[in-house]
Amino acid sequence: HTHLPRFPLYSRTLSPAVSRDHTAAMDMSQGPQILEHISKSVTITSYDTKWVPSSARFVVLGSYPRATGCIQVYELAGTELKLQKEMEKKTSFKCGTFGASGLAERQLATGNFEGYLQLWDLEHSDTAIMDVKAHTSIVNAIDGCGGQAKGYGAPELVTGGRDGAVRVWDVRQRDAPVACFEPGEGVKARDCWSVAFGNSYNDDERCVLAGYDNGDVKLFDLRTGTVRCETNVGNGVCGVEFDRKEIAMNKFVVTCLESQFTVYDARTQHAEKGFSSVTEKVPVGATVWGAKHLPQNREVSMVLGGDGTLMLYKYQYPDQRTVKDKDEKPVGVAGSMHLLNSRNVSTQPISSWDWSPDKEGLAVCGSFDQCIRVVICTRMNKI
Repeated sequence: HTHLPRFPLYSRTLSPAVSRDHTAAMDMSQGPQILEHISKSVTITSYDTKWVPSSARFVVLGSYPRATGCIQVYELAGTELKLQKEMEKKTSFKCGTFGASGLAERQLATGNFEGYLQLWDLEHSDTAIMDVKAHTSIVNAIDGCGGQAKGYGAPELVTGGRDGAVRVWDVRQRDAPVACFEPGEGVKARDCWSVAFGNSYNDDERCVLAGYDNGDVKLFDLRTGTVRCETNVGNGVCGVEFDRKEIAMNKFVVTCLESQFTVYDARTQHAEKGFSSVTEKVPVGATVWGAKHLPQNREVSMVLGGDGTLMLYKYQYPDQRTVKDKDEKPVGVAGSMHLLNSRNVSTQPISSWDWSPDKEGLAVCGSFDQCIRVVICTRMNKI
């Protein structure tokens, strides 16, 4: 793909010291606080946690010690978590999403360790509504789009697998993918670790962002079926996310091994320079497992540390989002990331995080210490 535009040809890196200087003006004790509301020990290894839309319930996906799959449904009842339902399936689950399902059905899509994409009705969960072999081995990541009332376009799922393929599925036609992006003949397949939908601002436009174990990041345009642009960030990509799925591309984040993440301004794509970006070194020496944007404020995101640290950041736009190059073509200008607060809640990586779409500042997270935590971030409206 040498003819394709590659995007971070110009970027800048901020060290933790610079970030701390930015936040020095604001005493962290006066800003938002990260509070561990409930902590519950579980006997499973949890890989993903997701709120059930329009409810006080969430699902935990993972694996029992005997390597079978587990779906648990918990209800938030004051300061307690009540286990509402527990299902054991043949194969361990790796990831899940409600993104392609309407609020009435609230069907959970999952990816498992044997490469199957499945769709579940949590009320009648004996057999899967959809059960297709999506990848030759483990489904590492999944995202959904078009199911919720505020979205556009078809209800679709995207899966990324160890086989290096990225496949898009329409939940209404379940036998074959509607789009597939995979390595060409003779090209070594790279493990796809993360996928995300975005740019779905009308019924025609939609993009998929994918991150790979060798540092590749690719932006696929589903309308044209092409690679819109690609780059390499130098480290394995643990997470990718647009700040919003259902708007014209504004910005997206790429999180990596080696304690760093990069934010790209996606509003302006230059023919040669691509998207402008800013790279942030986090204040802990650990892998950045993901960055999750707050549904109620797209400039705020929770960054997940491999040492169990939660880091709340806010994106600051530059005074000018575009400048002109020597040929009078617009070039994007990246902003900066400001650390608002951080809190260590575990000795193990924070493997999953999901903000509540209904209650601002409420979230559920999973960690490899076999603990599920409900977290509350206070004073979010003061940011």
